[in-house]
Amino acid sequence: MDVGNLFDVQRLQTPLDKLTRTRAGKRSYTKTERKRGRYVQARPARGRITDVAFDATFRAAAPHQLHRDRSRRALAIERQDIQEKVRVRRTANLIMFAVDASWSMAAAERMEATKGAIMSLLMDAYQRRDEVGLVVFQKEQARLILPPTSSVELAKKALREIPVGGKTPLSAGLFLTHQVITRHKNARPELRPMMILLTDGAGNVSLSNLPAQEEAHMIARAIHEDNIRSVVINMEHPSFDRGLARALAVELDAPCFTLGELNAENIYETVKTQLR
Repeated sequence: MDVGNLFDVQRLQTPLDKLTRTRAGKRSYTKTERKRGRYVQARPARGRITDVAFDATFRAAAPHQLHRDRSRRALAIERQDIQEKVRVRRTANLIMFAVDASWSMAAAERMEATKGAIMSLLMDAYQRRDEVGLVVFQKEQARLILPPTSSVELAKKALREIPVGGKTPLSAGLFLTHQVITRHKNARPELRPMMILLTDGAGNVSLSNLPAQEEAHMIARAIHEDNIRSVVINMEHPSFDRGLARALAVELDAPCFTLGELNAENIYETVKTQLR
């Protein structure tokens, strides 16, 4: 199977997030404890002070000057006045696709669209240190088809032949995707992960003795508790939609989209919107 239609993509931009990073990427803005980076605001100093925001410190001390001893200095500054700089640098995104490949015709269609979206994201990510990966689940297991990479050639080779059909091991797909993201977060703490889950939400294979849907929801909650952003793309036909994908999205605390026309550009635009 081909990798799907490609298209020109726009640069992804994301807002400042609330986490603190120690390493830099190139795409998304994130707070950093390092002295390098753009100074955007100040906060009261905590612990060991290494990056004083002098302007903010002077402003914090100014209202107290009438009540402080300034006989030997023009401005009396005390420990509680000291402010430190908050800086931002660019960091990278890890975009993991988890794709239900369990039913034949619709699965083949969405797989082609997913391949096109992955290749288009990689073309955009190549020079910005973003990484894109793909987990496919069908029959009895989930497989890491494409480990997180920014290599376009490696992705093309991995995406050419992906089988479809069989049962829906939704729990296995979620579990493996969570494992892959966790490993890469541990190795590169600066990465901002996002899972793009394409499924109808109807899991029917369990990893344990729990019912398949209950187990999938439990794993989804664990993903959410690990602060992994997610997007659910409901691939159920509107005429037969039982609300299973939306219920899974609730556990992930994720938006759930139904795509009328399935193509790579729609998937990409959905990812871009959520990254913002």
